[in-house]
Amino acid sequence: TGTKISIIPFCYRYIPSRPYIDQIDRIPLINIRKIPLDNYGNAFLKRTVDFCGALILMILSSPILLATAIGVKLTSPGPVIFKQERVGLNKELFTMYKFRSMVVNDQSDTAWSTNEDPRKTKFGAFIRKFSIDELPQLYNVLKGDMSLVGPRPELPYFVENFQKSVPLYMVKHQVKPGITGLAQVKGYRGDTSIQKRIEWDIHYIENWSLFLDIKILFMTVFKGLRNEEVLPGNEEKVKEK
Repeated sequence: TGTKISIIPFCYRYIPSRPYIDQIDRIPLINIRKIPLDNYGNAFLKRTVDFCGALILMILSSPILLATAIGVKLTSPGPVIFKQERVGLNKELFTMYKFRSMVVNDQSDTAWSTNEDPRKTKFGAFIRKFSIDELPQLYNVLKGDMSLVGPRPELPYFVENFQKSVPLYMVKHQVKPGITGLAQVKGYRGDTSIQKRIEWDIHYIENWSLFLDIKILFMTVFKGLRNEEVLPGNEEKVKEK
């Protein structure tokens, strides 16, 4: 009849402003959240770019990796690489790698590290200033645990607490975590607002594109050259092992 019809659905509270319509056989489905990376083509494209990009970056940065490893070893006792369990895609645990930038101790591993943390070594403070300590995570990308770009992974302890107090916190685990992310280039990193970080993480997840990834990578490099700490160097906790 040409009449415009609007329907108020029974579960209207759960339908987003831009719902994604899917279908199983002939049954229509409304997905609560559209995630571009659920598309196999997009996921393959991102994985290809991640693997090739991480491999190229590891080769190009190999002199820096070697020099940093020697610097860490010569300036403080303990292992060169800091290993820590983090929560990744689909809440799966994985081991994340960083260059050790703090003294080795046996205290609690659930305390935030700050910019003025006295436990940082002089060399550690230097490599964190330029986010060099994050470079070993390129190996995590090659393994498939992480992406070059994505929400930053957290410790299981923090995930357990944040999911109770921060709305939609667990949405970030619907994609792989990244070395850098949209929240970080927007200035939300370390001990800044968790709620704001999650909002930007969700924005990234729902609006992912290869162009957005490239833009975030360029913003990360640009801010790094300007000596703005955009990579999440503040999330290294007290215990390093």
